[in-house]
Amino acid sequence: MLLLVVAIAVFVAWSWLSYPAIGHWLYDLNMAAEAKLYRLHKIVVPITEMTVSTWQGGPYEASSSVLMLHGFSADKNIWLRFARHFVGNYRVIIPDIAGHGETGFKAGGGYDIALQAKRMIQLLDVCGVEKVHVIGNAMGGYMAAWLAANYPDRIVSLALIDPAGVAAPEVSDLERHLAKGHNPFLIHSKEEFQRFYAMTMTQPPWVPGVVLDAIAQRYEQACDELEEIFREYRASAPMEPRLPDIKCPALLVWGRKDRLIDVSSVAIWSKGIDDLRVEILEGIGHLPMVEDPSHTAQVYREFLASQRSESPQDQRLH
Repeated sequence: MLLLVVAIAVFVAWSWLSYPAIGHWLYDLNMAAEAKLYRLHKIVVPITEMTVSTWQGGPYEASSSVLMLHGFSADKNIWLRFARHFVGNYRVIIPDIAGHGETGFKAGGGYDIALQAKRMIQLLDVCGVEKVHVIGNAMGGYMAAWLAANYPDRIVSLALIDPAGVAAPEVSDLERHLAKGHNPFLIHSKEEFQRFYAMTMTQPPWVPGVVLDAIAQRYEQACDELEEIFREYRASAPMEPRLPDIKCPALLVWGRKDRLIDVSSVAIWSKGIDDLRVEILEGIGHLPMVEDPSHTAQVYREFLASQRSESPQDQRLH
């Protein structure tokens, strides 16, 4: 009986002391398992200043490639359940943008949009990809639009999911916080993370509490790094003057209930880009490719198919 009591006490103590570590382990294990299931492989790519961690999948010899760019404070894992729908027909490249995920942060490393976009061109060069379809969310959408405007010979099409980069006519919840001197992305406690997480999605997928607490801890540990990246990316040149330079086919997808970047931004993008298709998703927040990956993927597949002679029905979902 005494041994049982001791064993239980040791287990409880170990669980309490290692609680965040368990969450990190579960998160990393799940991401690796999903990537393997979706036929995506982790590949580290050296560019001029650093090495970039990527998920890559799909036929290497595919005639079309898709570059997927995550938003501020996220990482390449955010695209996994969306990307699985494309690895059958496209070469898929999903990087951890500099300062994020496993690509890592360097103080003073430079995190403005123009420099981050230049790094993506370097990434494509090393990967041997001449032209690419690019899709980006939030900050990644800002980068994707910058690529389309400044490197038109490299971008076949542009897809934007709740992108940053232009001023919204209506103020979002995020902008209200920033106006008061509070940045919800800069997390100092589990409670702050819970409030921030609730802002990001209307229909979040289920995630165990221990994993969410581990993610909260990662935000806390990266607070100073995120502050530097946020400051530099927000100070980047706005997209409004460059929107007419985007000549490739473009798709804009927005969650109606986005609390970080208001859906009223759609009017600005629509006015500036001539060849733009718009899809507003009802009941969805800032991360459509996470909240409803299958439907968001279908919207994107139809957009890609519209640029080819084949119909969307000819492209089987995987």
